[in-house]
Amino acid sequence: MKPERIGVAIEARNEPGVLHQLTGVIARHRANIASVEILDSPVEGLSRIYFELEEVPQPEALLKELGAAPGVQCATQEPSLQKIYGKRIIIMGGGAQVGQVAIGAISEADRHNIRGEHISVDTIPLVGEQALAAAVRAVARLPRAKALVLAGSLMGGEIERAVREVRAQGLLVVSLNMAGSVPEAADLVVSDPVQAGVMTVMAVAETAKFNVARLKRRVF
Repeated sequence: MKPERIGVAIEARNEPGVLHQLTGVIARHRANIASVEILDSPVEGLSRIYFELEEVPQPEALLKELGAAPGVQCATQEPSLQKIYGKRIIIMGGGAQVGQVAIGAISEADRHNIRGEHISVDTIPLVGEQALAAAVRAVARLPRAKALVLAGSLMGGEIERAVREVRAQGLLVVSLNMAGSVPEAADLVVSDPVQAGVMTVMAVAETAKFNVARLKRRVF
């Protein structure tokens, strides 16, 4: 079982050395940084820094020291994004196909979320080999991303190479049954876009019994 995460939101001066200072405080409290993001602040000269932390022995003491650090305006504990949004499924490709996959994914995610899961669905319509390949590689850098669905009519070349790279990093890749070499590189190939969305959610949901690794065939 993974350690429970907490979120810590900090508003601090936007200047060199602030992040180093904050991570030093976190290290002294023996907490593990699971993720960090720097966000814009509506106040000029300030930044919002959001940490997700694991194994925090004394959250109140940590928040007190972070809030007292030089340049810090405030530090508050928040529910983690893992707890609120949970696992992310990313759908990209042609607009019409993306929309159809999203219908299946969102409907199935709703079924699991009311049973205690936390699964969110993100979509981005994109065209062009280089743009799609770059987007595929970027999914591996997104926090909480567990699966990618490629929805289109023709994908191959650099996109296929990107798919193989992110699969090697542990990302589940589902492809529509399309022209090009991407289906050959994907974990699962589904002809119907709505069903592709449903099966992707089932594959990442803990409340489902569907396991891609146990399938006897990978094209549906």
